[in-house]
Amino acid sequence: MLITVHSLRMTKQTDAALCALEQLAEHHPRFSQMFLERGLCRVAQRNAPAAVADLRTAVAINPALAMGWRILDGLFHMTGDTAGAALAVKHCAHLASLPLPIVHAKVLYGDGEVDRAEMQIRRFLLDAGDHPEAMRLLAQIGHLRNVLDDAELLYAGILAMVPGHHEARQEYVQVLIARHKFPQARAELEPLLKLDPANHAHRIQAATIQAGLGDFEAVIPVYREMLRETIGEHAEAQAHRADLNLWLGHALKTEGRTDQAVEAYLAATIERPDFGDAWWSLANLKTYRFSLESVALMRERLVDPATAEIDRIHIAFALGKALEDKRDYAGSWAAYEQGSAMHRAVNGYVPEIFETNTLEQKRVCTPAFFAERAGWGLDDPSPIFVVGLPRSGSTLIEQILASHSLVEGTQELPDIQRIVHDLQGRELNFDKPRYPGVLPELGAATIRHFGEQYIAETMAHRKIGRPYFIDKMPNNFRHVGLIHLILPKSRIIDARRGAMSCCFSNLKQLFSQGQEFTYGVEDIARYYRTYVDLMAHWDAVLPRRVLRVQHEDVVDDLEGSVRRILDYCGLQFEPACLEFHRTRRSVRTPSSEQVRQPIFRDGLDQWKNFSPYLDRLREALGPELAGG
Repeated sequence: MLITVHSLRMTKQTDAALCALEQLAEHHPRFSQMFLERGLCRVAQRNAPAAVADLRTAVAINPALAMGWRILDGLFHMTGDTAGAALAVKHCAHLASLPLPIVHAKVLYGDGEVDRAEMQIRRFLLDAGDHPEAMRLLAQIGHLRNVLDDAELLYAGILAMVPGHHEARQEYVQVLIARHKFPQARAELEPLLKLDPANHAHRIQAATIQAGLGDFEAVIPVYREMLRETIGEHAEAQAHRADLNLWLGHALKTEGRTDQAVEAYLAATIERPDFGDAWWSLANLKTYRFSLESVALMRERLVDPATAEIDRIHIAFALGKALEDKRDYAGSWAAYEQGSAMHRAVNGYVPEIFETNTLEQKRVCTPAFFAERAGWGLDDPSPIFVVGLPRSGSTLIEQILASHSLVEGTQELPDIQRIVHDLQGRELNFDKPRYPGVLPELGAATIRHFGEQYIAETMAHRKIGRPYFIDKMPNNFRHVGLIHLILPKSRIIDARRGAMSCCFSNLKQLFSQGQEFTYGVEDIARYYRTYVDLMAHWDAVLPRRVLRVQHEDVVDDLEGSVRRILDYCGLQFEPACLEFHRTRRSVRTPSSEQVRQPIFRDGLDQWKNFSPYLDRLREALGPELAGG
């Protein structure tokens, strides 16, 4: 198609070329070469504003389009945009300075041909040796594919070679943020902030780091100030304001300022009506109710082919929640299923990986294994782990405990996962994983080191100096054996909820990352069954090590459950734990608004409204878990 368009444009059949491009846009709405060709057609028509708009979009999608930057340079000079011209000249000079194989690989990467880009850049590095821009592209590919440790090493290597490579440093900071290495990210960002303190990209990264360390209140004025500074009605300014309003809403929500969070999220949807994340963030408040106009707009954007797939996924889940609140359960379930199907198609979840790991945990972590290692690890009683499945009542348990004068609530900390990643190694073998098989090879000193590492790395999240703190990463239930080894005096609480209620609640939840098992009925049922099986194993090999707290019991007997939890943790009863909804603290999970209210039963039976659509779930769980 592009060859045809190019031929039409070169033979001055501009209108025919534009018609062909419209057809191409229907199937590939974010294809940089399509915008480039359309921009060139607008140049032929002497329509400078339209040409600039299309060419800006082309190079925003794919910054390696040298022709796009060259034409923009001329257009910017013609229209008197000196700042735009300077930027275009800078990009032209940069691309001209690079070996052609790197430029070609960058073009491939920018247009989504990641495998071909990686093959080409690896061949170049093998032939030419280290080259900062080639290494940078490889790091970008690693970040895209979530191979974050490789990306981190590559960026560190680039900056060792070229300390003043500001673009690489900014990308390096983003990788460190993705790895939750917030103190290191803050240190790496500092030179960029000193160089350009007004730069929004740097200030956004600084705010993300602050929020990652739990200081949400401080970032609220930062986002508000950047919103005041972002003026103009062009698409870039609107998209930037939409993002800023989204992040502002997240910070306000986390701090319990719900009405202001709603205002920020709605402002984001006004700036970008197809902004799925903003629509879902409103739905994810759980207490917000959509207007009929908002429902109509979401329906419209959901079917609009110009809406990006990621936005359609978010909008589908938001629409599901909106229709559920309006008691249109058939329409709601259809929307949830549509969102799940779209997400499942791209998330690459393989249930056998978790099941194989569970079998390995049971093989390795036996009573004899733990008996031989009695007395190992770090005798630090400060961590309280709350584990289980998402949407199981873990946030409620966290809020109860964080209401105690000796306990600090933090967040879902990634530090156990990081230790697991180190033990797993880079060569992943899902049929025979290195972890947990490697555990018997570790000596007492190494086990203790991991305990010390965990305490040291979580210290950044402990702001108020209380003797105990909560780590509410739900997936840590997979690693109870490791936790027991490295921190034998820690407390571990298994937050459990009835199978139908828990699985349904997960099926209608869109998670910001991870939890890929929640986007299909069979997947969530298999995961729940495996979770129950693994927890039964921990009960057998580590008797009384884990306290199981059934969510339904907490709802039915709050005081009895609170006393039982505190007794297990070795804490004196405090009435504030019963008044948990009055505790002022940052809460980042989807249950943030619910734990700021007195306890209620409404959520326990919500799944029954969808009972006609849950036969597959009952069958997949089996009668023992599904309740007959």
